[in-house]
Amino acid sequence: MSFIDEHRGRFGGVESICRVLRQHGLEITPSGFWAAKKRPPSKRKVRDAQLTELIREIHSVNYGVYGARKIWHELRRQGHPTARCSVERLMRDAGLTGAVRGKKIRTTVADPGHERAADLLNRDFTAARPNRCWVADFTHVAGWSGVVYVAFVVDVYSRAIVGWSAATNKRTPLVLAALDMGLWRRDRAGRPVGSGLVHHSDAGSQYTSFRFTTHLLDAGIDASIGSVGDALDNALMESTIGLYKTELIKSRGPWRSLAQVELATAEWVDWYNNQRLHSAIGHVPPAEYESMFHAQPQPREVVGANS
Repeated sequence: MSFIDEHRGRFGGVESICRVLRQHGLEITPSGFWAAKKRPPSKRKVRDAQLTELIREIHSVNYGVYGARKIWHELRRQGHPTARCSVERLMRDAGLTGAVRGKKIRTTVADPGHERAADLLNRDFTAARPNRCWVADFTHVAGWSGVVYVAFVVDVYSRAIVGWSAATNKRTPLVLAALDMGLWRRDRAGRPVGSGLVHHSDAGSQYTSFRFTTHLLDAGIDASIGSVGDALDNALMESTIGLYKTELIKSRGPWRSLAQVELATAEWVDWYNNQRLHSAIGHVPPAEYESMFHAQPQPREVVGANS
């Protein structure tokens, strides 16, 4: 029917098109076409149209990166239970797709002259509560005025980005600023970091420097360092940076300056922590996941427990 509607002005009207279609075995009459035009849309068609609008909105406000799985979960959270196959079908019809992550470019450069802490995690990226284990790393963004480096610190329990920083060089202050933001934000929220927090990173010289390790000691934080060149030793942080590059940097560039990257990163981190659904924590945002933890009666914590 849509074909006839779209081409009737070009091919001499409905009667001409129906005549040609009947010659090719399609029994469509002009009267049947007009009857179908007057027929009200089916309940399924109406619901599909409503769901498509919701799907477009969810896709748009979430950086255009959600695939069918996350949109399906978000629809359920908003009170619109829908079959996942229906979401896949409607997204396909609307030409909507999720983001696909690319390969990680390594930025780690170890300093053989630095003493390295032991690996306290051994690839176990789990924690029983917030502020027990943080993982850290940084990446680079190519800009018109030069390279911008962006460092992150993530809480293992909730996947929340607790701290981040950006600079035009990758010296120690870059990663120090990200750590200090995390400490400041936790303190401001009334959830200060206590003794026993583990800070895990790769063996980059920034994280093994005297200045950084001294800062960890002064804050009562235990340092943990993975091996050089092994992404699995900091897999959670690799995943977070992969999302950052895919969901923001690749899709919103080109990038002109440090200030532009900082502003966009601040907006993305706010969305990441407060709106983005994370499958590893039950398809809820990190802030909501932590709120659910703090809303529960908390058992007495064993001193020295890191997980």
